[in-house]
Amino acid sequence: MNQAHFHLMVNHLPIILPIAGVVVLVGGMFVRSEIVKRMAYLLFTIGAVAAFSAMASGEGAEEVAENLAGVTENYIHEHEEKAEVFALVSYILGALSLVGLWASWKGKSFAKLLSFAILALSLVVLYLGKQTGTTGGEIRHTEIRSGQAAPTGAQEEDGDDD
Repeated sequence: MNQAHFHLMVNHLPIILPIAGVVVLVGGMFVRSEIVKRMAYLLFTIGAVAAFSAMASGEGAEEVAENLAGVTENYIHEHEEKAEVFALVSYILGALSLVGLWASWKGKSFAKLLSFAILALSLVVLYLGKQTGTTGGEIRHTEIRSGQAAPTGAQEEDGDDD
């Protein structure tokens, strides 16, 4: 397994875990369950660790991807820029979630307010994760690149490039 393979294995987790975390956190707020909210905080924290793993393997994946046909440095650079911001905000969400976990556990008066702040930040993480995932997909998936139409089956079959 090379760095690109490892990167592909872990890069979805920092996006999926916050999605699950938002669902769990909203559910916990709706039913007023501190235990459910704590689970959301754990999901956000694990998402931050996963973001670290994805970032740590990104440079090695870049070295492999640069040598592949159809991959340009522009797509890699754009993804790298989005990923850096996404990872930073994910780390902040993970740290804030640890504080939320502690505040919930200790029954602090600001725990409820903190849960709303964590929810707001998690929505920002979801937005940034969408951008990062899309730019990562554009590296190899030409069909999702903006401004480019995917070739139709008829054009591929008869070789017509019009």
